[in-house]
Amino acid sequence: MTMTFDYKVRDQMGNLVTGKLEADSIPVVVTRLREMGYLPVSVAPAKGAGLKTEIVIPGFTDRVKSKEVSVFTRQFATMVDSGLSITRSIAVLAAQVENKYFAANLRQIHDDLDSGLSLSAALGKHPKVFDALYVSMVAAGEVGGSIDLVLKTLAGNLEKQVELNRKVKGAMTYPIIVVCVIAVIVTVMMVVIVPIFKKLFASLGGKLPLPTRIMITISNTLVSWRVVLVIIFVVVAVLLFRRWIKTEKGRRVWDQFKMKPPIFGPVTHKAGLSRFTATLSSLLSAGVPALEALDITANAAGNSIIRDAVVEVRARVREGSSFAEPMSRLEVFPSLLVQMVEVGEQTGALDDMLQRVSDFYIGEVDQTVDNLTSILEPFLVVIMGVVIGAIIISLYLPMFDYIKLIH
Repeated sequence: MTMTFDYKVRDQMGNLVTGKLEADSIPVVVTRLREMGYLPVSVAPAKGAGLKTEIVIPGFTDRVKSKEVSVFTRQFATMVDSGLSITRSIAVLAAQVENKYFAANLRQIHDDLDSGLSLSAALGKHPKVFDALYVSMVAAGEVGGSIDLVLKTLAGNLEKQVELNRKVKGAMTYPIIVVCVIAVIVTVMMVVIVPIFKKLFASLGGKLPLPTRIMITISNTLVSWRVVLVIIFVVVAVLLFRRWIKTEKGRRVWDQFKMKPPIFGPVTHKAGLSRFTATLSSLLSAGVPALEALDITANAAGNSIIRDAVVEVRARVREGSSFAEPMSRLEVFPSLLVQMVEVGEQTGALDDMLQRVSDFYIGEVDQTVDNLTSILEPFLVVIMGVVIGAIIISLYLPMFDYIKLIH
């Protein structure tokens, strides 16, 4: 049960600042404002605001994007590095974030810190927002007394991963948009244009060519009740597919398939390897033990094929093997990665080598995505022209026969 309050405060420079804050009561608002470094002037319930219950819809209102976590981590690292206490930094950021679910999590973390809980333990109570990698690195920073450096490292890695995901999604967005445009154009032609020609052909009589009959059959399906069955079939198929890829077997098959296509496969593979090497590098540099780091990396790999390979490497490392030896026997790890890991182990700079490999693969993905965009653009335009041209030719084929008969 929360209320929205309007407040007026003075900042450290004496300037008047106004805003809104959600809390259970006025004393709670006053306490939070003081923790944020403000001097409260007035606090009152917002006009028209009353008690309200936050409705949480799983998968929608309780979702925190990776970009939001990345921005929060960068701001958090900057505040801690500037000398602000962890508790006060969390309080300030909780009042700034726009995502209400994220803000509620940060307020809970702040309360846990006030009750004496460590930062890693408080973050660990919110696994939907802060994953095992995040919590483990913070815990390592607390033990080593380098929480500010760990937060900077986390922020940098999160920003790289957000940018990498943005580029990969950007490469997929253009072809999806073009395919949707083609689908809309074809549907309009089938529903509006083809029926007009169908009436014309019926009035003229005669046997229609096969391509024309196919177009008319598709048009009849789209304008009849049978299109409902087609839509239901497609929706059910999509739902079943999404449910299937959530299973262990389905996820493995789907992840393996994503790494096979000639163009998109290497992008997916390199993006997964970049995520793996960056994660492992961050954990090792933070002082997390090797076996624990491999455990966390396997769960954070984002690809079941890479995860299985990391689990295999962990098993061999536990038996006393080096990192490079089991990796050299697994196809998922390229020779470049294996050689860099081997050099890193020999020189005692494995974390640095892994970070370099991650940066290399990020560069490779960037280059591939740029090339992919320039290649796909003319290719998809040709596909659009071929599809629309095929429909037009199919509709005009009977007209040539009728002209011959007239002559």
